[in-house]
Amino acid sequence: MSLSLPNAISLYFTISNGADIADIKHCFTTNAIVIDEGKTYQGHAAIEAWQRAAQSEFDYSVEPIEILTEGARLTVTSYVVGNFPGSPVVLKHAFGLVGDKINTLEIV
Repeated sequence: MSLSLPNAISLYFTISNGADIADIKHCFTTNAIVIDEGKTYQGHAAIEAWQRAAQSEFDYSVEPIEILTEGARLTVTSYVVGNFPGSPVVLKHAFGLVGDKINTLEIV
């Protein structure tokens, strides 16, 4: 399914699916916060390290399947399949945008 996502979110999913992780700076604000699996990552360097760790540990793909907008928060439901325990899973990525970049991301 092809969804119409804001550019920053579309780029985030492209990176998650194996594109150049250095492009993180193009989709996240300087002090962005990501919360994933109970851990918090803040700033480009920490978010880039988080992505590198995930991609080095597992082979996976992420397919956005649904969008829900609630005020300033955009939640993308995604189908994630790979070589990790419990695969496949459906995850919700809750994004907060500032301007044209991601300022917050919580994955549940």
